[in-house]
Amino acid sequence: MSLAARPGPWKRGPVPAALAVLLGLLMLLHAEIPNRIGGIGSLVETFLPWFGLLIPVLLAAALWRRSASAVAALLLVPVTVWLNLFGGPLVDESRPGGDLTVVSHNVGAGNPAPGGTARDLAASGADLLALEEITAQTKTLYDEELAKVYPYHAVRGTVGLWSRLPLSDTEPVDLRMDYGPLAETEPPDVMAADDRALRTTVATERGPLAVYVAHLGSVRVMPRGGFWTDSRDRGAQALAEAVAAEQNERVVLLGDLNGTTDDRAFDGITSQLHSAQDEAGHGFGFSWPAAFPVARIDQVLVRGVEAESSWVLSATGSDHLPVAAAISW
Repeated sequence: MSLAARPGPWKRGPVPAALAVLLGLLMLLHAEIPNRIGGIGSLVETFLPWFGLLIPVLLAAALWRRSASAVAALLLVPVTVWLNLFGGPLVDESRPGGDLTVVSHNVGAGNPAPGGTARDLAASGADLLALEEITAQTKTLYDEELAKVYPYHAVRGTVGLWSRLPLSDTEPVDLRMDYGPLAETEPPDVMAADDRALRTTVATERGPLAVYVAHLGSVRVMPRGGFWTDSRDRGAQALAEAVAAEQNERVVLLGDLNGTTDDRAFDGITSQLHSAQDEAGHGFGFSWPAAFPVARIDQVLVRGVEAESSWVLSATGSDHLPVAAAISW
């Protein structure tokens, strides 16, 4: 082919240009992706920020093809959409100060060094410390290690809250983990041991603060079933209903929700509570898995109080990273 007949830069690279538009539309219209087939919508939303990694790949293809149309499509669609969705975390939104520091950590049932984890958390400076995945074997250890710093605590099943301030009105929150006709046949003591959420009132100098600690059901990626989220989604709905019925205007939700706030399964919760990381964090605040975090599934969500800063603590023996926030009102 002669140079005269070679396509111009605006006519080259139709494939990378088309892929750029499709990528942008995927991120822009993620809420329209159906969940009926293998939970694909929730799966996409769980890892939605990572779709931005496809942008430099497409840019390389556009430059290799010397395609002006592909570069323009890339800048106008996926880059614009990604920055609109996730440009905020690139800016440090944190502010100094805060009346209370809260920390939430899934300490891990298989944690090989729970004592070290407890000591690390006690040294974090938190006023309120929420733990998830406490086992019958480690409960006493956490009680003993945290008692000197936190004179008040409440534990229900596998979740607990340790506090520098008095607690009252503690009660379990039913996350509907036991579902179906056999659920009602379980003895009360068995059901209590499996509790995965609690609600309590913290007495602060500014008045009562309602605190929820929750560990929603796990999710699974299965070859035939796709992204299985049934247990988690039932728990999210139950938790949203509990928060909706909460009379206290000041609410903090701490816990391992096994999902990101981009996931549509949490619309009932995020319509009532705001993410401390989104409001006052720096970066995405990924918390799982600890070895190479790819998603923020551990959350600090608030209502009626202001998040001043939000951050992720160093790794402990758990497969999750602790998350923290300073709040004020």
